[in-house]
Amino acid sequence: MGRGTSMYGSIATVAFVGVEARPVEVQVRISPGQQAFAIVGLPDKAVAESRERVRNALHAVGLGLPYKHITVNLAPADLPKEGSHFDLAIVLALMVAMEAIAPDAIERYAAVGELALDGSIRPIPGALPAAIGANAMGKGLICPAECGPEAAWAGEDTDLLAAPHLLSLVNHFKGLQTLARPKPALARNPAQLPDLRDVRGQENAKRALEVAAAGGHNFLMIGPPGSGKSMLAARLPSLLPPLSPEEMLDVSMVHSLAGELMGGKLCTERPFRAPHHSASMAALVGGGTRPRPGEASLAHLGVLFLDELPEFQPAALDALRQPLETGELIIARANHRIAYPARLQLVAAMNPCRCGGGPGMACKRGPRCAADYQGRVSGPLLDRIDLQIEVPAVSAADLVLPPPKEGSAEIRARVAAARARQRQRFEAHGATGLRTNAECAGHLLEKIAEPDEAGLALIRQAADTLRLSARGFHRTLRVARTLADLDGVDTVGRAHIAEALSYRGETLRQERVA
Repeated sequence: MGRGTSMYGSIATVAFVGVEARPVEVQVRISPGQQAFAIVGLPDKAVAESRERVRNALHAVGLGLPYKHITVNLAPADLPKEGSHFDLAIVLALMVAMEAIAPDAIERYAAVGELALDGSIRPIPGALPAAIGANAMGKGLICPAECGPEAAWAGEDTDLLAAPHLLSLVNHFKGLQTLARPKPALARNPAQLPDLRDVRGQENAKRALEVAAAGGHNFLMIGPPGSGKSMLAARLPSLLPPLSPEEMLDVSMVHSLAGELMGGKLCTERPFRAPHHSASMAALVGGGTRPRPGEASLAHLGVLFLDELPEFQPAALDALRQPLETGELIIARANHRIAYPARLQLVAAMNPCRCGGGPGMACKRGPRCAADYQGRVSGPLLDRIDLQIEVPAVSAADLVLPPPKEGSAEIRARVAAARARQRQRFEAHGATGLRTNAECAGHLLEKIAEPDEAGLALIRQAADTLRLSARGFHRTLRVARTLADLDGVDTVGRAHIAEALSYRGETLRQERVA
């Protein structure tokens, strides 16, 4: 390793490309010559600034940099390196070259962590993907103490060292102290989810919300202000089943990269993201100068709620069309391509027009106001929303009614049973990657959602009358299949097709044409 001298050191680390942790080797050589500290291998500004953090952290543990030429290479050299998590790997490889740590002490580890000037190791985003990436390399992981509970989810067989300070790490390698293996932490939402029992009236909207939850369907509500659209959307998480262990890791990988795992604790509840309508395209789908997951990816396996849908930038909304279809977000740049998972359920709400359209409110601009306002949402995006319903204004008579007999718990039980039927059906057809009817398409959908004779006649008639596109036809079949699952039957009947067609939002379409 040039290696006949003791002036060389190396350690593994990772670079994040989307949710993937790519292997990187940090190589350090100390050679005679003019004093210098160079970092090469396509480092960004944060990596280049690690020189000063490393220098001060070494002083904090009683070591000084030699007055020689120090070269740090981050290999492979053509992979961009971004973030401050390379600090710990650089300082450990440097300490090996300075003979402060034995090379065999760190050769079976990868290291990630940011250094403070006093030598403490600060938490970094992406500890869970880093631990999984290190495990794939056949190595353990050295990480900050605060990231230990998060990294521990990578598996019981992963060797983890979670150190609060550089000195404690050195003492561990010298046998002066032992760092205990961190335990995985699990966070449950202490606040009780809002209950659907709080919503008075709106029985049609509640039924549509149950169907959306059972099949994972995208859902649009159109109604005047105060009709309860936001209340209904906020109660959708209370109808959804908890995440499975595999889904928890999938969701946490994305949230870890965004630095949103509090204390390294994984949450069992499905994500519910509700960005403001001023959100940019990069905020919704991800990207930026240093690409990060957007709201669509942070809602992976959960709900993305867009209130005041037409107020969002049209280009930002249309950027959601591809992930709604594929469940994946591709961010392409000149020098790299990043993929984030985005298997989300879109729930949106909007007013009929900019004026609101509530009872007793006459719009001075007439139908053109509604057409212009609703026209801000493109037809191709609407075509990807399975359920589109009108939510009428709530009357005073609805508000004085007693609370509904059914709440979120009762509906959640039906949703769980319907989803169990879907999983069993997909497993029977060998489609183990599918979770809900909303994800099913093509030949398999036509096989599992084939209607009976009466239902087939109705959907053929509707296809001619409503001029259904191929996507609209399959969308109706998916919703009908979910309705049959809620009823606990194997065959899609005429009643299921009829109810599915009623959720197509034809009133909205007719108003736009008018």
